[in-house]
Formats: sequence, structure tokens, C-alpha cells
Amino acid sequence: MTQTALMPRTQRLILAGPTGSLDAYIHAVGSIPVLSADEEHALALRFRDAQDLDAARQLVLHHLRFVVHVARGYLGYGLPLGDLIQEGNIGLMKAVKRFDPDVGVRLVSFAVHWIRAEMHEFILKNWRIVKVATTKAQRKLFFNLRGSKKRLGWMNRKEVETVAKELKVSPAEVLEMESRLAGQDITFDTTPETEDEDSRSVAPASYLAADTQSDPAVALERSDWEQQGEARLHRALVKLDDRSRHIMQRRWLDENKATLQELANQYHVSAERIRQLETNAIKKLGTLMA
Repeated sequence: MTQTALMPRTQRLILAGPTGSLDAYIHAVGSIPVLSADEEHALALRFRDAQDLDAARQLVLHHLRFVVHVARGYLGYGLPLGDLIQEGNIGLMKAVKRFDPDVGVRLVSFAVHWIRAEMHEFILKNWRIVKVATTKAQRKLFFNLRGSKKRLGWMNRKEVETVAKELKVSPAEVLEMESRLAGQDITFDTTPETEDEDSRSVAPASYLAADTQSDPAVALERSDWEQQGEARLHRALVKLDDRSRHIMQRRWLDENKATLQELANQYHVSAERIRQLETNAIKKLGTLMA
């Protein structure tokens, strides 16, 4: 029996990509926890040194959520999100195969370039078949207007109104579809023969880019920083005296935060005294967390 057959069914389905419900797939990969730096390094060493395929699968599984992040940045090209994710997963697998754990970078920082490369290639191959008609009215126009345009060329206002009436759509929809049908495919990359300023400004390659706000490397760095900050804060709070720790908890950490006067009433002191204790506790926490 192969190692793949021994894998839990859920993991096999996730590795297969979003072949069923896309929402269910995204929820599933989002529930897989992010690996710590030590866990990632250990798995990468197992795969590199012992060719442990299970370690490679675990690296892929725990990074599938980042493929979804990257894929969402390319939704503006009119291609299905599920297809973009599947292509990105291929890039992730290629990255895992080439990843060197001794270089000193996280896998996500290395893999994001491979993920985007596969998505770029997919968009390039499908650029000419990006959906032209999406609504029912647009599909009706697409199939009927193509024949009319072969006879009429560019239509005047009267012809537009006639076609709109026959197809039971608005004149604006006729004009929009006429404009789409008149559009021509353009070269994705500039060629040596056409590599001038004008061609570079309209070639898709010049503006094919993802949303950098959802960069998985940045997201992982932010998550790691937040987790480390929470751990440092917890260790520092333990070193405060009971009263100072309680004041900080009630004033800053509880969901329903207490006022200075509420704490003053509880400790039978003035609100100003609580403010002084709070200020001193904050200073001490800053020193302990530095």
C-alpha cells in the first residue's frame, strides 16, 4: 500500500485541490494551523535528508492557506478562483521540492515566488478566453450580435435600437457587447519587433500583479510577531505584584474594561492613585518586555 493511501481521507482530498465546494476547501485549509519555525525546519530536513514524502506533504498542507491568499490577489483577471488555487498549489509543491532549510528563510517567503509564477503562466495561457459574456442578456447578445456585426460592421443608433428591441435588451447592453466584440487580443509580452514605449504600456505583462496587501510572507511575519508579543506580555505580567497585575488586566485586557473610579472604589483609594499605579505598571512592563 502506498504512503498516499495511508493518509487520512481529509488530507488526500485537500491535497487534490478545490475539486468540490470551493468554500468548504477554503475553510478546510484555513483550519490547518501555521507551522512554527522549528516545526517547519524539522520537516524540511526530513524531506531533504531522508526523502520523507510524508514530511513534504505536511509542508504542503500547512501552507495551502497562503496559496488561497495569493490567488485572491488575481481575481481581477476574470478567471475562476478554484483554478488559480490549483495552479498555485503546483507552484507550492515545486517550492517544497527545492526548499533548502539551511538558508535561513521561511518556506512561505521562498514559495510565494513559485506560487505566483504558476498563476502567471495560467493567466497567460487563458488570457484570450477570459469570459466575454457573464449574464443571461450578455450571452444572448454575444451569440446573436456576432452574426449581425459581420453584416453591419459598426452599428448606428437606429440599428442598435432595432437589435435591442429584437433581443429584448437595453441599447446600453448592445453597445457594451459591441465594444467587447470589437476588442482584439494583444500580445502578453512585448516582442523585439514591437518593444517600444506604446507597446509596453498596453501589454498585459506590464500590469499583471497581485494584491501585495495579502502577501502570505507578510501575513506570516505579522502572525509570528503577534504571537511573540503575547508571550512576552504574559511573562512580564507574571512578574508584577498582584494589585498592579489586576489593574492592568481590568484596564487593558478584559473585554469590559474598568474605569479608574471603579478600581478606586474597589481598592478604597483615589482615582488618581489608581492612575499612578497604572502608569508605574506600564513602565515596568515596558522594561520587562524590552
